[in-house]
Amino acid sequence: MRTRKKLSAAVAVIGLMNAPIVEATTVAYVSSADSKTISVLKLDEETGALSTLQEVAVPGMVMPLALSPDHRYLFAALRSAPYSVESFKIDPKTGELSKIAISPLPESMANLSVDKTGRYLFAASYGGNLISESRIGDDGVVAPANLVMPTKPKAHAIKTDPSNRWLFATNLGGDIIMQCRFDATTGAIEPNDPPTLNFPKLAGPRHFIFHPNGRIVYVVNELDGKLERLSFDSDKGTLAIQQTVTVTPPGFSGTPWAADLHMTPDGAYLYVSERTSSTITAFRADSEDGTLTRIDTFATETQPRAFGMDPAGRYLIVAGQLSRAVSVHRIDQATGRITRLNSYVVGNNPSWVEIIDLK
Repeated sequence: MRTRKKLSAAVAVIGLMNAPIVEATTVAYVSSADSKTISVLKLDEETGALSTLQEVAVPGMVMPLALSPDHRYLFAALRSAPYSVESFKIDPKTGELSKIAISPLPESMANLSVDKTGRYLFAASYGGNLISESRIGDDGVVAPANLVMPTKPKAHAIKTDPSNRWLFATNLGGDIIMQCRFDATTGAIEPNDPPTLNFPKLAGPRHFIFHPNGRIVYVVNELDGKLERLSFDSDKGTLAIQQTVTVTPPGFSGTPWAADLHMTPDGAYLYVSERTSSTITAFRADSEDGTLTRIDTFATETQPRAFGMDPAGRYLIVAGQLSRAVSVHRIDQATGRITRLNSYVVGNNPSWVEIIDLK
């Protein structure tokens, strides 16, 4: 009996050793506003090469994209009238997109995000000075907005914190971040106390991300070309500015026009794009409090409005609005420096990048 058990265990071990290794397929989605297309690109994690899987046509000027937490759905905001959001189903094996439905939005939206439950779509309107919330069905169909809130001028980015209890939205023209309570059970959104975090006049807070530890937030200011490190009180849902650094290159004399930012999954390195100089600036983040130290500034695609990072933190895919292309930059894991590998033509005015792994 013991011999039989030992033999069975040995066979099981051999079976595991011979079982095929499941590798992730990394897929990037790039929206090109003026071409009215979404490019579906496969990233080779060994070489950094991109290959086109699919080109999807949409019926309007497509810009911000957002993914459901389970990566079953992709949502694309159409910023030309009639303002709407198109839902796509993501093929779990290939990453290719299938159209589901087009649903109305209350305004032209500069930013989309989905809450951690996958049931609510948030949107921020730069021109309409508002944020909205729409419910997402189990089938990926977005309902008409059930909540619309007025904001200070030029609402720009919106997302919940990692706990899904707090909702934040930048108002670029109002120089604030809205601080709100969010109830994922009912969808209720209410102003927090205090309701805003104020920035210096004409800073222009634009995009923001949470550090992987959940205690720090980084905000890039479009108008003054600065990057802010904020502390985050997860019990109270409030933010406070702790550090300010510049993202423009040494000797820069133009008008700052900072855009996007992303951080490696381990929280070690942070990258910010600046459109006037067509550069990416890299920072090292302290492992304890997230304090930023500048590494260097690197040339990239012309007018990099948006970029993305693969989930493993090995590559940046940068979209150049004026170059009609995206470029792949390899991240040096030891130093945080980036090396530009190749550029790939996508469409006119590429404006958003989302990247996922499919197991």
